[in-house]
Amino acid sequence: MPTAQGATVFDGGLKILTRAAAAELFRSGEVLVAHAGFVAGRLNTTIERPVYDVLELFAFVRPCQPCVPSALGIARALGIAVPENPAAVVATLQQAADQLLLEIPFLPEAVKSAMRPMTQTLAKAGWRWAPLILEIVGTSDLQSAPLAGFEVWRTLREWEDAPAPAKASSLGVAPAEARARLQQIVGLSGEERPEQRAYSDAASYAFEPRERAGAPKIALVEAGTGIGKTLGYLAPASLWAEKNGPGLWISTYTRNLQRQIVQEIARLYPDPIEREEKAVVRKGRENYLCLLNFEEAMKRAAFAPGPRTIVLALIARWVSATPDGDISGAGFPAFLAGQMAMREITDRRGECIYGACPHYRVCFIEKIVRRAKLAPIVVANHALVIANAAQDWLGPDQTTDAAGERHVRYVFDEGHHLFDAADSGFAAAVSGSEMADLRRWIRGPEGRARSRSRGLEDRLKDLVAENEDAVKTLDEVVSAAGVLAGEGWPNRLSAPHGPGEVFLAAVYQHVRARSEDKDAFYSQETEPFPLSDEAGDAARTLAIGLRRLATPMLRLVKALRQQLDDKAETLEPFQRGRIDAAARGLEWRARIMLPAWISMLEALNTGEINDEFVDWFEIARDDGRGQDVGLERRWVDPTIPLANEVLAQAHGALITSATLRDAGLGDDDWQSAEVRTGALHLPEPARRASFGSPFAYGEQSRVFIVKDVERRNLEQLSSAIRELFLATGGGALGLFTAVRALREVEKRIAAPLAAAGLTLYAQHVDKLDTGALVDLFRSEENSCLLGTDALRDGVDVPGRSLRLVVFDKIPWPKPTILHKARRARFGRSYDDLLTRLRLKQAFGRLIRGGSDKGCFVILESATPSRLLSAFPPDTPVLRCGLAEAIREIREFLGPHG
Repeated sequence: MPTAQGATVFDGGLKILTRAAAAELFRSGEVLVAHAGFVAGRLNTTIERPVYDVLELFAFVRPCQPCVPSALGIARALGIAVPENPAAVVATLQQAADQLLLEIPFLPEAVKSAMRPMTQTLAKAGWRWAPLILEIVGTSDLQSAPLAGFEVWRTLREWEDAPAPAKASSLGVAPAEARARLQQIVGLSGEERPEQRAYSDAASYAFEPRERAGAPKIALVEAGTGIGKTLGYLAPASLWAEKNGPGLWISTYTRNLQRQIVQEIARLYPDPIEREEKAVVRKGRENYLCLLNFEEAMKRAAFAPGPRTIVLALIARWVSATPDGDISGAGFPAFLAGQMAMREITDRRGECIYGACPHYRVCFIEKIVRRAKLAPIVVANHALVIANAAQDWLGPDQTTDAAGERHVRYVFDEGHHLFDAADSGFAAAVSGSEMADLRRWIRGPEGRARSRSRGLEDRLKDLVAENEDAVKTLDEVVSAAGVLAGEGWPNRLSAPHGPGEVFLAAVYQHVRARSEDKDAFYSQETEPFPLSDEAGDAARTLAIGLRRLATPMLRLVKALRQQLDDKAETLEPFQRGRIDAAARGLEWRARIMLPAWISMLEALNTGEINDEFVDWFEIARDDGRGQDVGLERRWVDPTIPLANEVLAQAHGALITSATLRDAGLGDDDWQSAEVRTGALHLPEPARRASFGSPFAYGEQSRVFIVKDVERRNLEQLSSAIRELFLATGGGALGLFTAVRALREVEKRIAAPLAAAGLTLYAQHVDKLDTGALVDLFRSEENSCLLGTDALRDGVDVPGRSLRLVVFDKIPWPKPTILHKARRARFGRSYDDLLTRLRLKQAFGRLIRGGSDKGCFVILESATPSRLLSAFPPDTPVLRCGLAEAIREIREFLGPHG
């Protein structure tokens, strides 16, 4: 074990233990590990006593420094030898602990001063590293104060308001200018890419001046992997931003691509000070740590030290170092996510109290929003862009954040996901979770619920105390909110309280009675009609109650607006901000949310549903656990509101991806791209361009359709995947369409792969979030990863770490009620279109560089030939048996892949 002097007791011996013996040793706490939660899951045991977790020590000593959560990741982060076998892992962990302990004496005195009382509290909580650290930094008299050392918000720099930027100009960017900027970014020593220059030319069209309102300049540009599209569009985009001012938003679907864009922007603005001024990453509120929530959680933990205290202390160390408070960023210790609910330290929907918060002036969210209003370039995600632009559809919290943010030009990278982003962004649901959220926003926590969240009454009572009418109206709103389902509603479905819960109980019974799927593991859905009398009566009663709630809410909005006017001279800025936020929150809920719910409920009894929408009842489940119950509504074509509320409001947009078009419709057919991006619904046609990948897929890749594996037989499926993974020596990704099949296969192949020296990671099995699993997979050249089909588009693993992709079956779309309506709208070929795009996206993960080689395997003999156009035309496709596929893969990739 490590000592305070940085010396370890390790004799170089290695003892092989059974899983049971290892689990018993682990439970004793006398072990040195990297990621205790992950190890506990692998040993099928629990953390009964704190252990020496080197990841925790790393997060404490080097806060906010990215590190893959493994021994290999720690070694790379510390610059020590990377372990190559189990014995080396043991030595690496001890060497890492030594190095981290030896770094502590050299930390700034201010850091050590804050460490002392914090570490004393951690010693009481049982943290194994605390005694060793105290030997180095000493003790503190401040430890008697419960939060001493944890009050990191006191060290944060306050944000400052700045005048609003000038309105963006309309100066265009010529292709020649874009090429010159591209050359500047790439540099004289950069790789010569004619396709990248041509791509930049095509992208420039999106930055030409708009000629009439509602008719933006839209460029649809497909760019194969390896073109270098990020720098290709940053060239004209950055020029437009410099010429015209704030108003450019670059949007992605995945966090990985956001990080990649930020890295490329660093090439454009190498000076970090200039880069911070020119570009900012903007995410939704739920991605940032809420200091008030954190303080409340810390207070509870400090008075009863335990495992949560340890977690919160490590987060406190991170807060002291993070520049932006982004808990989804690379520097956050994500391995802690399994030890506490991250929602406890983030801002839940609608609970922010803005200027009434004691941390308002150092709030991470407020700081990033203000930076985004001034920055020429904002890097965001599709969901946030839709939320900010479509303010008539989405919530007040997004609207509040978006106030003053200008969206004049867009770059939608990963543009093939716009359809899905709009589908979620423009959805509506009268569900248990939605009603409970609204009730909590109005009434605050009820019963025994523990939360610092304050209801509308608590947020406003001191501001409207002198206004008798406003106080009375506020009381009406709070009282009328009783119509909504409350906290704990899932436990009362058999004995519901109030109209909201009665409606949910009726929906639940309707779905259980009508659904053909009796398996309670997955979500269930049914069409509402024919509607039972009970459900119809419940919907009618709930709609009446919601109208009675909306009426006083609107009166309260009027009263608050009047107060802002009447007391304009005496209100402090923070008071004005609180009143304004409350008024906007009330107005959005009363004018947009509640009328939408009422319309949906009334349509159940009238049967009059707009052909543009699809409604259904659903019991939502995740891994067999009930999540929600309610009435759902989606647009049949969500690109209609996307075009109207987002694209048509902008002056121009570049929509780009490697998979914009469905190759099954021919090389010159852009119908699929225009349908799925909303370009079809705009008054002027989009400018189109396509650039193929420079990679030689005929030489770098192979596709195999395996004919002799019965995929429904779990034994055959497992043995096939096992042998394929062994044939490549790892570097393999297995994709499944069902979680159950994934888990069953993992049970059967983990041990034989381990015996061959191959580490297997599995989504829905390992206690890690998806991002951490992908990081581990990427960092280990010979590991294997199992995931669901949804993982196919979130894995960016260049080089030998990914050389084999295996699909357990063709990823056909699920035959849901919504999909049925869309297939009727878009035609019978809609299934093929979606499936080809999914295969195309998954194949695109395989070859990321000119020297990569990889194989793509589908374990379904009945794979239709019409789907094979998803792959590059020069890629060899072989239909064969499993044994032949394995021989061909070994020969193609060479020994052990």
